Amino acid sequence: MLTIIAIGVCVATLIGGIFALHLNDKLHLILGFSAGAVIGVAFFDLLPESLDLASQTYGAHMLLTVTALGFALYLILDRYVLLHNHDTNAHNEHGEHDAHIERGMFGALSLSAHSFLDGIAIGLSFQVSTAVGAVVALAVLAHDFSDGINTVSMILKNEGGRRTATKWLLTDALAPVAGIIATNFFVVSEPQLGLLLALFAGFFFYIGASDLIPESYHAHPMRWTTLSTVLGMVSLYAVIRLAGV
Repeated sequence: MLTIIAIGVCVATLIGGIFALHLNDKLHLILGFSAGAVIGVAFFDLLPESLDLASQTYGAHMLLTVTALGFALYLILDRYVLLHNHDTNAHNEHGEHDAHIERGMFGALSLSAHSFLDGIAIGLSFQVSTAVGAVVALAVLAHDFSDGINTVSMILKNEGGRRTATKWLLTDALAPVAGIIATNFFVVSEPQLGLLLALFAGFFFYIGASDLIPESYHAHPMRWTTLSTVLGMVSLYAVIRLAGV
């Protein structure tokens, strides 16, 4: 059962990424959808799951504080580490290009780390029971397609090439498989997993609201990109709700 699920989440991510790669000329619309999907994952998947797993141990206030901390940490990394030379007069075009690629790779790394946690969640849930594992696996499958789109979008919009995007897509596709396998060797308590999910929710809020949304409508009509963002949020809400039925 776990083998079939591992293959399924991998394929779903790859299909989403291939979809984004082949519609590169419509990147602004894909970025808009991706922004909504990333924010939707944070609102409708990561935060509710975090509260379910850890609210009795840490409390909702603490978990939301961790989410805010994740937003702030990503902000600091983005402003002072990933693009630390962006406003320097001596900053040449080559250096700016490298900084954008670095930023894209960090975003893709965050998405891949989230996918790894998805795999851990699947593996641990099957240790509880097959029924619980099946529900969690369905929820992961529901948004893995958008995970592939989001990963490719993060690389392409930050001046990365198709080859780099493909490499990160493969990384993101294999990450949940690695997470599933990893649960055979260690145990993460539900409260600890809840804290991690809250932290990643903060990361995703920043990626979506401060990065993908502004980039999606830059030099493009806001009407269609805004519609794409709303569609991304609605789509993630729908699939996550359906997966939880």
